[in-house]
Amino acid sequence: MKTYIELWKAKPSWLSLPQDQRADYLSKMQPSIGFFLEKGSSIISWGKNTDASDQKADYNWFSIWQFPDDGVLAEFEALLQGAGWYDYFDQINVGGEHVGPEEVIAELINL
Repeated sequence: MKTYIELWKAKPSWLSLPQDQRADYLSKMQPSIGFFLEKGSSIISWGKNTDASDQKADYNWFSIWQFPDDGVLAEFEALLQGAGWYDYFDQINVGGEHVGPEEVIAELINL
């Protein structure tokens, strides 16, 4: 299982679009969510990054996904690229194999 975290904020190119064009773009993107859920992916959370976060990242929204394997994750990333998502949003991604704290703590100790 792959955990994948997206952090994004709107670019000026998004902000300059009229609201009807933003709505049209997002309505075309929305069906892809169901496509990935049908492939065994799951949404853990979507949300807005609040000012209350300590050491707040400079991004406004986040999503946390789980993908069943690298192939489905690669399809997801290709969809975003092909749809021009990164033309409208400044985004960073974090991802990796789903493990527990023990594995990560051991890696930190063994650096």
